[in-house]
Amino acid sequence: MSELLLVRHGETEWSRTGRHTGLTDLPLTEVGEGQATALRPLLAERTVSLVLASPLGRAVRTAELAGLTDIQTDPDLREWDYGGYEGVTTPEIQRTRPDWYLWDDGVIPGPAEHPGETLEEVGARADRVLARIAPRLGSADGGDVVLVAHGHFLRVLTARRLGLPPAAGALFRLDTATVSRIGTEHGRPALVAWNTPSPGGSGTSGSGASAVAIPDGAPESASDGSAGRVGTGAGAASAR
Repeated sequence: MSELLLVRHGETEWSRTGRHTGLTDLPLTEVGEGQATALRPLLAERTVSLVLASPLGRAVRTAELAGLTDIQTDPDLREWDYGGYEGVTTPEIQRTRPDWYLWDDGVIPGPAEHPGETLEEVGARADRVLARIAPRLGSADGGDVVLVAHGHFLRVLTARRLGLPPAAGALFRLDTATVSRIGTEHGRPALVAWNTPSPGGSGTSGSGASAVAIPDGAPESASDGSAGRVGTGAGAASAR
């Protein structure tokens, strides 16, 4: 049975500094390009029948550097539209909304180019993607399906693939430049591997020090007022 492989793009300047990065089309940093290239060994051993990527440049470039070919872009794979919180960090938001948590509280409206999305709208996009790839995943002799996209969106899609509500995406931390696999057990979707970095350790700087793998947005951890909440953190790498 085919597996679903989820690839989160490499580091960008905003992901490095914890700014919510939804529809802003930022390039990978030099570190991010190295992270993406380092994913090649994780993907080269797979037989791939379909590669879909978010149309945003950071995802397409990650797919290319990871050695994937025949890449098709799908607008439904774009990141959560953070609306008025685009480019803003969690600590900045929490100065005026101390208990704000994306998965519970959502975003505020933004300008016309990114008005914002509800969690339910992100979930609907994930459902559309899953419906389109279902025939490939259901093929007994087909190859794997690879989706290259963004942290928060892939977390929502994972929840939906597992039959969970979109908000359950909060349970799945997902770092930059990682590969995750969803297969099946007894005919039902099941996690096979999650948040797997490259063999060389994607997310490390040239000095060998561990880099903070922030999602496409704000860092969320106990240090910024998110104590007791899953999936968001500055000191502990969070996942969008």
